[in-house]
Amino acid sequence: MENLISLVNKLQRACTALGDHGEESALPTLWDSLPAVVGGQSSGKSSVLESVVGKDFLPRGSGIVTRRPLVLQLHRINGDREYAEFMHNPTVKYTDFVVDLTLIDLPGLTKVAVEGQSDSIVQDIETMVRSFIEKPNCIILAISPANQDLATSDAIKISREVDPKGERTFGVLTKIDLMDKGTNAVDMLEGRSYRLQYPWIGVVNRSQQDINKSVDMIAARHIEREYFANTTEYKYLAHRMGSEHLAKMLSKHLESVIKSRIPGIQSLISKAIAELEAELHRLGKPIAADAGGKLYTIMEICRMFDGIYKEHLDGMRPGGEKIYYVFDNQFPVALKRLQFDKNLSMENVRKLITQADGYQPHLIAPEQGYRHLIESCLVSIRGPAEAAVDAVHAILKELVRKAISETDELNQFPTLRVEISNAAFESLDRMRNESKKSTLKLVDMECSYLTVDFFRKLPQDVEKGGNPTNSIFDRYNDSYLRRISTNVLAYVNMVCSSLRNSIPKSIVYCQVREAKRTLLDRFFTELGAREIKHISKLLDEDPAVMERRANLAKRLELYRSAQAEIDAVVWAR
Repeated sequence: MENLISLVNKLQRACTALGDHGEESALPTLWDSLPAVVGGQSSGKSSVLESVVGKDFLPRGSGIVTRRPLVLQLHRINGDREYAEFMHNPTVKYTDFVVDLTLIDLPGLTKVAVEGQSDSIVQDIETMVRSFIEKPNCIILAISPANQDLATSDAIKISREVDPKGERTFGVLTKIDLMDKGTNAVDMLEGRSYRLQYPWIGVVNRSQQDINKSVDMIAARHIEREYFANTTEYKYLAHRMGSEHLAKMLSKHLESVIKSRIPGIQSLISKAIAELEAELHRLGKPIAADAGGKLYTIMEICRMFDGIYKEHLDGMRPGGEKIYYVFDNQFPVALKRLQFDKNLSMENVRKLITQADGYQPHLIAPEQGYRHLIESCLVSIRGPAEAAVDAVHAILKELVRKAISETDELNQFPTLRVEISNAAFESLDRMRNESKKSTLKLVDMECSYLTVDFFRKLPQDVEKGGNPTNSIFDRYNDSYLRRISTNVLAYVNMVCSSLRNSIPKSIVYCQVREAKRTLLDRFFTELGAREIKHISKLLDEDPAVMERRANLAKRLELYRSAQAEIDAVVWAR
């Protein structure tokens, strides 16, 4: 029993230290099992608690004295000296206690507001009381004065509403010794007036006169025992009457409640720990204070970003496949859409062949005409080539954005996120420019030097029965020009087929490969030359995030401690 109560007390004190008073708590069950004392104003609630505890410590007076819930923990300690303390004032210790309990003294229910009180005081108090006793694991100590009708008892009324079966309500009758002569509380104590699952318990509290005479709690308890033992009506009930019996009943019941709730509390704590660890991981580690630590943090975050970026390119994350789509679909389709027919129309072929001959017609084949026709076709390939470079560039930039958003550590530092993003984009822009130069050079090389073997393998006019003695103008007939057009188109298609393979290689080499190798190299170089104040600005974490991380770390420490405490108690059992 001592271990169980000690466990709950430790968890409650830890929660209180964190400002967790049960409202919207992640561990509500740690508070739900506390006995709450409820009753009408001046019904003797605080006096009952003092009798249970065995110490005069609660405020007294007329009207509303208990103005807020008071939480008091009592537990045995080694040795003869015992103490109790309120969690809002842990430095003040009260000694000479004997029962393992944690109690909540609630303000008394009232029916009307008196002078000096707000009009909402009645509802405010009831709402406050309900917030405690409606919790399904809270043990309700319903205090009713014996010299009033139970039918009008505020404590019974509100307890019945929140606990209709009476499974967690202990009825306590006070002021039995103040009943009119000729009346007694036997019907109430026997449950005939109002039955609860647990037998009613009668108590005799100290009167104001006793308190004025400094009658201590030990003497008061002796008087109480004598009263029930020597009063004819209550003698047969004396063994289950009095504050001492009430304390034992509450302690025993509280033990059973705590035992039943331990598995649920363990599960709740484990879940809370996992959630806290996940959020702390998402928020990232605290910022280092020294320059070296800051620089290391930046480099580590950059390494994480770079690793994620490479995973996108290498296929471990989505996105890199879009580059292959450019090479396998977009670029070939663009090549096929080139309108070589316009360049190779009869009119254009005749024009270029004639112009290329100048004042002296060609002797065997219009070589210069062929060159001009081929160049006019190949130049148009520059457009699809540049478009392929730009398409890959756009994909690489999009993957930078994805990698940045997937690097959780960058969410912690907005300025660093922008700097890395800008540095990556600048690098990609430089790579695109180099890639365009290299890719267009491939096209220009095809224009500057033709593959001679292709033309050597073409059939000559004589072999086809042509008559070289015909007039030069006869050689510019449609059939002849059509064959030239066909030969040029065949050569251009051969070049397109070659460039379809070489241009993707150039793009990969100049853009994709370089992005994997040197994306942040210039950023690292510039970072090393920065002063510490500029490096610190990169780690400009949101103060709200810093505060939340500290609070989460503190709460995680609480839950881990709670988990260890519970495990120790469970294994001890």
